[in-house]
Amino acid sequence: AVRAVFFIDAEARVRALIYYPLSNGRNFDELKRLLQAMQTSDKHKVATPADWRPGDKVIIPPPPTTDAAKERVKGAGTEYECLDWFLCLKKLP
Repeated sequence: AVRAVFFIDAEARVRALIYYPLSNGRNFDELKRLLQAMQTSDKHKVATPADWRPGDKVIIPPPPTTDAAKERVKGAGTEYECLDWFLCLKKLP
């Protein structure tokens, strides 16, 4: 037997599943963090890195073309910071 947590969105899509052994409790801080991360991703069309918390930088989706990637890296430092062409981070307002 296990304990399970399901996150289901307004369109009835399962967004996340977390299973715990019956002998161990759930981590409600992590459940809240995951919910906030999914809400942030949906609202701002970004991704959140591991251990993300509200106020931390988010990941900008990768550019669709190599030209867009070059432009993004050139513009880094103003609104966002690029660690590489495919991984750029920014602070949300």
